[in-house]
Amino acid sequence: MSYTKRNDGRKFDETRKMEAKLGVIPRADGSAMFKTGDTIAIAAVYGPRELHPKFLQDPEKGILRCNYDMTSFSVPERKKPGPSRRSTEISLVTEKSLLPVLDLKQFPSAVVDVFIEIIQANSGTRCAGITAASMALAHAGVPMRNLVSAVSVGKVGDKIVIDLDKSEEDYEEGATDIPVAMTGNHEITLLQLDGSVSKDELLKALELAKKGCSEIDKLQRKTLRDFYKGVKDE
Repeated sequence: MSYTKRNDGRKFDETRKMEAKLGVIPRADGSAMFKTGDTIAIAAVYGPRELHPKFLQDPEKGILRCNYDMTSFSVPERKKPGPSRRSTEISLVTEKSLLPVLDLKQFPSAVVDVFIEIIQANSGTRCAGITAASMALAHAGVPMRNLVSAVSVGKVGDKIVIDLDKSEEDYEEGATDIPVAMTGNHEITLLQLDGSVSKDELLKALELAKKGCSEIDKLQRKTLRDFYKGVKDE
């Protein structure tokens, strides 16, 4: 069935309105907020710090631990508190998305903990969490070769679209969701596919993801620049 118009009036290649902010959790070593549409992610970084228990330590390099969760009030039907299979899976894919840009060899036997909390959800939560976490790591001063940005693309009905919202994910004629994360120079660090698409549709979706991630990367860098310019000016 033909998908002719998005519910919120966006073009098929248009992301939702985005916002970003640093330093949202003063006691953390680094923190950031990223918002896309109605989805809001907050990330806090603690470390590098000594890892306990000691048998988990890697004497060659530090390790990254990510913890993703959604607050109970983040969705219309109250979410059961605590970890779930889904949150554990997203925590692991977040780690894998961020590790390629981190240099943790300077911190043997240490750990960098990243806590991601979704305080409001309307799809795209893992992508928002990865984007916020990347900024929070930079804010914490963890050595990074690049930033990582993430956006969902996919197929709704017969159209390839970017930044799906909940109504599109639940489209009755069928939808395919493809979360993508990439570095500032477009190296893919995450690619998941929930559904089915043809090779040509996937390539078109990845081009859309590249465009969207470039927009997010610009916002991330501007947010970091503006924050440190403000600190310098104080």
